Amino acid sequence: MRTRVLIFGLIFAACAPAAGNGKGEAETSAVQAGGDPDLRPSGASGLPAGYLGRTDRANTNVSDAKYVASGSSWEITTGPAHIVYAPKDAATGNYTATSTIEQLAKPQHREAFGLMFGGRDLDTPAQKYGYFVVAGTGEMLVKHRDGDTTRDLVAWHKTQWVPAADAQGKQTYKLEVRVAGDTVKFVVNDVVAAALSKSALKLETDGIAGLRINHNLSLRATPVVIARN
Repeated sequence: MRTRVLIFGLIFAACAPAAGNGKGEAETSAVQAGGDPDLRPSGASGLPAGYLGRTDRANTNVSDAKYVASGSSWEITTGPAHIVYAPKDAATGNYTATSTIEQLAKPQHREAFGLMFGGRDLDTPAQKYGYFVVAGTGEMLVKHRDGDTTRDLVAWHKTQWVPAADAQGKQTYKLEVRVAGDTVKFVVNDVVAAALSKSALKLETDGIAGLRINHNLSLRATPVVIARN
């Protein structure tokens, strides 16, 4: 499929960082949803072998998520909002991180899922990572976490590049984070939906890549693949 690249000047202007509220997506979603609790799926098994994870809130546990191998993918049912990653999936310099994620059912509220990148100190209070997530509502978000603080790099917004889910809540998203020089491109289904300057936003991209998945979702996802550019 031909990759359509938007004009960088327009993208940079449209994607100026918005003020962060210091909350992760789990906290934001809970506020929007009136405090809807995490659901514990039947047969919750925790993470796949060889993978680590971390929930947004200290009083939740990744063992309350369910991962079932399905060919080369996982069928994922959450459970608390969390990141999942393998230390082997670390990248520096120029690279592309890719995962294809299919939403299998319509969640009760807007719930985000997508790629984590540039992860460092993920098992400590000083954790840092960027994340590029979409929702079945046809919206996208790019954000950065530093410890307990987050900041928007591209605020939530609807875009033609993120297809909305159908009436049953189903939709497929091939997501990529492409790092080349000072530019990071965020790609949905082979179309560049946004691009940012690392230096302008003080965005670190060296580190571990993985998935970020919000609570109460039913998904099918491929493990992250790293390609060195």
